[in-house]
Amino acid sequence: MKKTFAIFLTLVMLAACFFCVPGYAAAKSRTTPGEEISGNLTVDTIRQMFKKGDDKRDAGLKTPADIKRYDDIQYASDKKYNVLDVYRPKKAKNKKLPVIVSYHGGGWVYGDKERYQYYCMNLAERGFAVVNYTYRLAPKYKFPAPLEDTNSVFAWILKNADKYGLDTKNLFAVGDSAGGQGLACYAAIATNPEYAAKYSFKVPKGLKINAVALNCGIYDFSDPAMTNNDQTKSIMSLYLPNGGTQEEYKMLSAVNWVTSDYPATFIMTATGDFLKMQAPIMAKCLSEHNVPFTYKLYGTQKNQLQHVFHCDIKSKDAKICNDDECNFFLAHMV
Repeated sequence: MKKTFAIFLTLVMLAACFFCVPGYAAAKSRTTPGEEISGNLTVDTIRQMFKKGDDKRDAGLKTPADIKRYDDIQYASDKKYNVLDVYRPKKAKNKKLPVIVSYHGGGWVYGDKERYQYYCMNLAERGFAVVNYTYRLAPKYKFPAPLEDTNSVFAWILKNADKYGLDTKNLFAVGDSAGGQGLACYAAIATNPEYAAKYSFKVPKGLKINAVALNCGIYDFSDPAMTNNDQTKSIMSLYLPNGGTQEEYKMLSAVNWVTSDYPATFIMTATGDFLKMQAPIMAKCLSEHNVPFTYKLYGTQKNQLQHVFHCDIKSKDAKICNDDECNFFLAHMV
């Protein structure tokens, strides 16, 4: 019995990590009264489990002395969820800096800017202005809420660039796990008019994302083995208006919407990442569309790095990965 429950719980947690759900024009942001996944396992349980792990990872971390932070700035209408922070290296003073936007993971049911503050400030120490935002979460808010919020963040950046020293000619973004999948789709929305037309919101005029880093995400939902199990169906019923139709899974798969205009991309996974098979699929898609990209697999047989290892800024492996991604961004500045 314990083994069966452990397997089930693992499936739920994995699905919660990567089933990120962008929306489209026909679907409005909606709420759902039920948050139960199965039996006594609830979204609140998942959130508590994830938070415990994140608290352990970030224990003892504080705001670096060399970072100036602007906290709790409202970027859209929801006072609880539509808030962001901006982090800048103090030595930059009023100089405009290249921008990194962080699209956090958490399976659309968990996560906020507080969970990602130390990772984002660590990126800022490399000479960037980093925008770290919270977005509306499922199951209370179904898609297109997360992508609507992401779109609002980019609109806010363009509007407030002078006030916070943001160089809008050099915009970059990182996303991990659920955030990696969501960012992959948003980058397609920003560069593929056919795909963008399926959404009710409009990409801000003049927006150009120079490059993105996709970390341990999922980019292709076409494998039935991934979507045809009872646990996944139960979870997706909380995220998707129609519970997970073929059309919905097609919308979730960034590989269906990449064009030659897609931003330069850094794709990474790790030897112990349960989604490591997805990165080569995205790399192949980018190659077929002549999109500049770098693909990295971190770790070795002896050093098995896990899903989203790069968020643990205490680790040497995270430093190597985050250095690589920031150097990739610097190479794509204009």
